[in-house]
Amino acid sequence: MSGAPSMPVAGIRPAPELHDGSAADLVLRNAKVFTGDPARPGARAVAVKDGRVLALGDDDHELAGLVGPGTRVVDALGRRVVPGLNDSHLHVIRGGLNYVLELRWDGVRSLRRALAMLREQAGRTPRGQWIRVVGGWTAEQFAERRMPTVAELNAAAPDTPVFVLHLYQSALMNRAAVRAAGYTRDTPDPAGGQIVRGRDGEPTGVLLAAPGALLLYSTLAKAPVLEEADRRTSTRHFLRELNRFGLTSALDAAGGFQNFPGNYETVTDLARSGELSLRIAYYLFPQTAGQELADLGRWTGTVRPGDGDEWLRLAGAGENLTWAAADFENFAEPRPALAEGYEAEFEQAVRLLLEHGWGFRLHATYDETIRRDLAVFEKLAAEGLFPGGGRWLFDHAETVSDASLDRIAALGGAVSVQNRMSFQGTAFLDRYGAGAASRTPPVRAMLERGLTVAAGTDATRVSSYNPWVALHWLVTGRTVGGTALYPAANLLGREEALGLYTRGGARLTGEEHVKGILREGYYADLAVLSEDYFTVPDAAVPDIESVLTVVGGRIVHAEAEYAGLEEALPPVAPEWSAVARFGGYAGGGARQAEAMAEAVAESERHRRWRAARGDAAVPGPAAPDLVDPCFAH
Repeated sequence: MSGAPSMPVAGIRPAPELHDGSAADLVLRNAKVFTGDPARPGARAVAVKDGRVLALGDDDHELAGLVGPGTRVVDALGRRVVPGLNDSHLHVIRGGLNYVLELRWDGVRSLRRALAMLREQAGRTPRGQWIRVVGGWTAEQFAERRMPTVAELNAAAPDTPVFVLHLYQSALMNRAAVRAAGYTRDTPDPAGGQIVRGRDGEPTGVLLAAPGALLLYSTLAKAPVLEEADRRTSTRHFLRELNRFGLTSALDAAGGFQNFPGNYETVTDLARSGELSLRIAYYLFPQTAGQELADLGRWTGTVRPGDGDEWLRLAGAGENLTWAAADFENFAEPRPALAEGYEAEFEQAVRLLLEHGWGFRLHATYDETIRRDLAVFEKLAAEGLFPGGGRWLFDHAETVSDASLDRIAALGGAVSVQNRMSFQGTAFLDRYGAGAASRTPPVRAMLERGLTVAAGTDATRVSSYNPWVALHWLVTGRTVGGTALYPAANLLGREEALGLYTRGGARLTGEEHVKGILREGYYADLAVLSEDYFTVPDAAVPDIESVLTVVGGRIVHAEAEYAGLEEALPPVAPEWSAVARFGGYAGGGARQAEAMAEAVAESERHRRWRAARGDAAVPGPAAPDLVDPCFAH
């Protein structure tokens, strides 16, 4: 990295006697640096060389001696700087392959605006392509507090197939999408799913997860996919979108419809050419029921955890090892009872991994599932196989009990929690009550037991990939609609929550010695924030973004005063992509202010609509939290 200083820097002059071999590549000054390092929690300046932190300074001139003619010097303008965020459960590889094909409603504040986006995109989408709204939103975020109707989708896009996924619960399709998917009155309902039909027996366009989401995902898989060149561009833009929020690392939890090695080729090629802007540790997920042991056996014989480098590396297996052992997370439906006897095959899978030194992660929503899995682990522990050489963890664990946490700790396990309750908390509350919801998941109890706990989003098909929405959930215990779920005893302080998003993820992959904090010799992964995370009001936490994101000393995202400093990207392709028109997450800066004003206006229009129909309980103006009973869960 070379060139003249990037911003006016009073009082710092390059030292001509420094040769390029001893000068820093990048110096960030005039910053409020939170290092995350208990030995040195704060600093004013950071010097970077060869992708790692060279030095930290307590004032703006302490690092002046490291500035040479080729050093890029950036003034943070007094902003807060934090270690780069690490999402410990993100479907980043699959998300990248599809990003430019999707219309994102993440952060959109009114249904009226969301439908306007859909209507405009219908005019841009060529024949044969679909419009896909896939995760990152919930009806609670809209001023109208409701989902769209199929009729509204038909009106917005009469001829272009539209598929709208809502959480793990349902999907809406317009008439064109029903035809494109080939659903008719004669199409049978698949196991665990329902194609809702009208009185005439024809599909209405509503798909229900009952309780499994396979019907939803298999329908989405009927839509066209990108060509390889566009998959590369799509992935690079998705990674830049993640960099926008200060993400510098992620653990890819694989997932359904993500085959190895085919669906990993794009990200592998980008890593080979040095074009990744996010560090990725990935897992391998058997895709076909009945073939799980064969897949795991083939992988353990050909690849090993740790294969790769600091940008892309194999971490282990999961988040499913066998399909029969996986529960569902659709809180609109009763808890599914897993099949009797799944443990025999599950034990073979775990034994195979442990004997080959592989770590693994396990999708487990309910304590009932976790207890059965732990019984298998304890049986293997009696043979000396646990904790083993590889790291292992449970994902999600919303209803895990204290007794199960004790057993996890005894076996050397960890937990990765995600803010699925930000989006599904109200549904959980309605089904299980406030008592159960008050510790779903019990993050405080996990930390009290000394467990390694890491945080993430589980984006992109349900939660948004915005990590600040997840951090808001950890510190406030509220859904995106404002519903309070947790008492103070199950909330985290802001520094504690940030640690789950930095050091926590690094521990899961055994990289805590090189990432998660800002310390000399560690990766130079950091984010300069738009607002100070430690001082803004709680309600403002989800609106934080990064104005400058650095990964390995590279400036991979820059906006506001730093616009133009980031690495160049090719234009979004195809050119009709919704991302090319609307971008990704809708929050931030002027866009956020505009969206909020529109949401308030829409809320007032809805209030007047109810008042005109004689609802005496309607409050006066300025009631953005209005919830129409007909749209309640």
